[in-house]
Amino acid sequence: MNNITVAVHGALGKVGREVMSAVIADPGLSLVAAADIKATRDCLELPDGSDKIPLYRGLESLLQSCQPQVLVDFSVAEAAMTAACIAIASGVNLVVGTSGLSDESLKEIDSLAREKGVGAIVAPNFAIGAVLMMHLARIAACYFDHAEITELHHNEKLDAPSATALATARAMRASRGKPFEYAQTSKENLSGTRGGELDGIAIHSVRLPGLVASQEVLFGGKGQTLSIRHDTIGRECFMPGVIMAVKEVVKIKGLLFGLDKLLKLGGDNEDI
Repeated sequence: MNNITVAVHGALGKVGREVMSAVIADPGLSLVAAADIKATRDCLELPDGSDKIPLYRGLESLLQSCQPQVLVDFSVAEAAMTAACIAIASGVNLVVGTSGLSDESLKEIDSLAREKGVGAIVAPNFAIGAVLMMHLARIAACYFDHAEITELHHNEKLDAPSATALATARAMRASRGKPFEYAQTSKENLSGTRGGELDGIAIHSVRLPGLVASQEVLFGGKGQTLSIRHDTIGRECFMPGVIMAVKEVVKIKGLLFGLDKLLKLGGDNEDI
């Protein structure tokens, strides 16, 4: 069987570099090209120093020169949606780990992918431990009336709250079948202290240098609390999920949202 050919969009970013390292380390995959808007040269040395691959500023140029089977995108939401449309129109399967895509964008990706007969996998988080954390929170949501989420990320993260926090809150609300009971504060000494609020769940965002990504879901009931937490120590934790998605996306048609589907943790795409 031939290796699956892969291109990386957002290749010069921290996660993009990790993706390239993971792809070249897998004997079933071949890294054939990379693209990044910050590119200042036309080739890129592979992270292990074994070879060089073409590097493009624009995705259109990449696709005109080579036709990878899978495009992995870790850029930003605005660039990711444009990249998705370009890749799918060219018949390229898509794996997206970029945060912040709207429900409308996801529906458009699904429609375009089905029309072109290619697969697309979009996940708020590719860390398997984080996906299990979200799954356990969804189970616990049925048994508690009060819940809050604290997510912690490095200070260069562009959005808040994180896509993982939002996806967790929505999954908890769907599992529970109704909003949580939000604890109102009669006097707020500092505006915004209680964080944001989604379906009765308070969401707090921490941004500090030294962090990578962490999230804690805290449930409260009479005489007890339950804490479910996942800590990302390094970005390499995302790579087993990314590689799994690259190998599976060539087998599907249309959009699959969330790594939990690949892990067979339940749920479906009806909310997309």
